[in-house]
Amino acid sequence: MRVPKGWAPVLSKEIIEELLKREQINLVAPREQAVALLSELILEELMVEDRLNAEVREMLKKYDSEIEKGRLDYRRLFEMTKQKLVKERNIVL
Repeated sequence: MRVPKGWAPVLSKEIIEELLKREQINLVAPREQAVALLSELILEELMVEDRLNAEVREMLKKYDSEIEKGRLDYRRLFEMTKQKLVKERNIVL
C-alpha cells in the first residue's frame, strides 16, 4: 500500500464533505457512518496490491532452492508472476 492507512479516514471525510458541498450526494445515514464506510472501502482497495504481493511471495517459496543457487532471479520472477496475475484477474493497481 502506497498511502498510509491513517490517511483513509482523512481522505474519506474530505471526499464526503466535498460531495455534500457540491450537492452530488444526499446522505441517508449519519455522516460519521458514511465516512467510516468509505474509509473501509478505500483501505480495501489500497490493500489489493499488498495481498497480491503476499500471494506471489507464497507462490515463489517453492522455487527457493533454485533462487538461492542463482538459477532464478527472484526480483524478475516476482514481477513476472505479479504481472501475470494482474492480467489474469483484471486487477487495476
